Amino acid sequence: MAIIIGIDPGSRLCGYGLVDSSASEPSYVASGIIRLNEKAMVDRLALLFESLETLTSQYQPQQAAIEKVFVGKSADSALKLGQARGVALLALARSGIPLAEYSPRSIKQTVTGSGSADKRQVTDMVVRCLSLNAAPPEDAADALAIALCHAYSARYQRAIDASSQVTV
Repeated sequence: MAIIIGIDPGSRLCGYGLVDSSASEPSYVASGIIRLNEKAMVDRLALLFESLETLTSQYQPQQAAIEKVFVGKSADSALKLGQARGVALLALARSGIPLAEYSPRSIKQTVTGSGSADKRQVTDMVVRCLSLNAAPPEDAADALAIALCHAYSARYQRAIDASSQVTV
């Protein structure tokens, strides 16, 4: 595994974060926010799709991770989030990138050690884990946390697989 793209989907803001997991510790590659300022939802979804295709073409990630959808404040918000998440899944699938999905709680648990960590704690750990000079914007930090969660989870799974193949 090498470059992992993490996606924090949203219908207005979509965070993305890329880490390189080829070394002993993951390192920062890039992060940012896709701002979906178009008025019509269909236009926002089209912009999201095009932006994710551009990112995957530019950085050529070998793995992808995305946050699972959760029901937040209202059913309408959850539906819009689900639409944005579906578009992100489609863009990643069309790129042929293997994809993993993580719940918000498992991302927090993996990155901070607590499944109930708040956003500030997640951001602080992202800064520490990636040796960043400054905290990225919240949605970008969340996406980096998703990518880190995948990097750490994949590393753990490889260790389990290797230990199960040991013969006595």
